[in-house]
Amino acid sequence: MMTYEEICAEIGRREFRPVYVLMGEEPYFIDQLTEQLLATVLKDEERDFNQLVLYGAETDAVQVIQAARRYPMMAEHQLVVVREAQQMRDIETLAAYVKAPLASTVLVLDYKYKTLDRRKKLASLVEKNGLLFESKKVPEYKMPAFITSFLARRSLGIDAKAAQMLSDCVGNDLTRLDKEISKLEIIMAQTGLKRLTPELVEQHVGVSKEYNNFELLKAVAAKDALKAHRIIQYFHKNPKDNPIQATLSVLFNYFSNLLICYYTKDRSEAGLMAALGLRGNFQLRDYTVGLRSYSALKVFRLISEIRLADAQSKGVGNASMGSYDILRELLYKILH
Repeated sequence: MMTYEEICAEIGRREFRPVYVLMGEEPYFIDQLTEQLLATVLKDEERDFNQLVLYGAETDAVQVIQAARRYPMMAEHQLVVVREAQQMRDIETLAAYVKAPLASTVLVLDYKYKTLDRRKKLASLVEKNGLLFESKKVPEYKMPAFITSFLARRSLGIDAKAAQMLSDCVGNDLTRLDKEISKLEIIMAQTGLKRLTPELVEQHVGVSKEYNNFELLKAVAAKDALKAHRIIQYFHKNPKDNPIQATLSVLFNYFSNLLICYYTKDRSEAGLMAALGLRGNFQLRDYTVGLRSYSALKVFRLISEIRLADAQSKGVGNASMGSYDILRELLYKILH
């Protein structure tokens, strides 16, 4: 399956498929690809007669097929976009068209928050004659790396701490991330900056550069109990900006990776970076500190404790403890 970046590049080269099914849980990539097709397939003067946008709740397969089978007027292509295609009741009927689609038509189906059944005819025919793309959610623990690459594609750099701060703020909401970065891009362009710093994030996004999950992780790695407790007290006073699930996700990812470090034969800097899939040695620092602070057995036990805390935060086996109490108890188990 082609990646999002590969599809963007293909569209940019004006190499269009006759059918696109853009499906999956993450709407951001679906929206971005659809907007790129709307901007690229036709010239401004061609759109009046050759571009049609339909909505799944208001249309059916017969209407879509009839539209797709029309020929373009004074243009190389016509573009038919079906937004919210997951609301079409008879979408499988489109297989009759996808079996032999018109080369001059670009048909785009936005199938959000779910996926087509790959065992059925429509999905298999799209894979054969068009492009079937599944847009997946980015796991929260991968968001700092995603933010770094996201900015790199815009020729901008970002400090690791700033990436974690942004991740803490937006979670894995890519639409919100795009809005925040677009706002920061304007500010950076006005000041001539090419690198996003924690100070900029704190000033313009509203995330504290001192009290965030990045700093909590550093404190936990070094077993700095005083700093760690100060940070979770700040979280307690600002729960909306610091949800416990985001903190637990960061801690779980850290200790899971620390366990990988213990079972990696090559514990050199290069060996650990390769095992953890890290791009820069600055990211390795907390793991080398953690290897000195925690035994493998302790790490193994803490992973179970974090899982338990996550369940408690969702009300499982917990009738009275709030987020702060759960986090404070977990922190005691980690640091002692």
